[in-house]
Amino acid sequence: MRIALASLLLVAAAACSSKPPDDRTYVQQVMKERADKDAFLQRSDDPIPANRKSQFLPLAYFSVDPDFNVPATLKPQDDPAIYPIQTSTGTPRQMKRVGSLEFVLKGQPMKLTVFVEAAASSLDHLLVLFSDLTSGTETYAAGRYIDLDRNATGAYQLDFNRAYQPYCYYNESYECPYPPRENRLLIPIRAGERLKRPNT
Repeated sequence: MRIALASLLLVAAAACSSKPPDDRTYVQQVMKERADKDAFLQRSDDPIPANRKSQFLPLAYFSVDPDFNVPATLKPQDDPAIYPIQTSTGTPRQMKRVGSLEFVLKGQPMKLTVFVEAAASSLDHLLVLFSDLTSGTETYAAGRYIDLDRNATGAYQLDFNRAYQPYCYYNESYECPYPPRENRLLIPIRAGERLKRPNT
């Protein structure tokens, strides 16, 4: 089941690789992906246990906003360094820093460090861990993730509408890496998955 859900998310990530031709098509595509994910999670007991489905499903999202789907350029690190990332279990996870994504969001230039699992056999699956000014109030306090499939051009669509909360939010048996300090964005990212009930 974990493999199937990962595949579902990778399909969504692959859809980010080029911007849809118009906003209406794009919004419909993201909404369909969200419905498909809800349906999958409803059928499976992993990562959301059966006794917690009513608490989390359907997943809560911000409205799809095309302005949060932005072009980004990957500046690769020549020799990817192993970097210990703190996790939800307290045990650091070894990950490779493969570079940084540079982009402009809401008129502000920004960048996010990009990682792959240290044990991964290739650098093809990129993981973006980030937090922002909604973290802990409107979204999961430990941050959110975006998946990307690496390409040869270094050009990506960084789509915050596809940002998702890590599985430890639903299930404490998962170990989730936390965003490093450099990936804490100093603006609110009201896009992607959010808490069903905002914390006040």
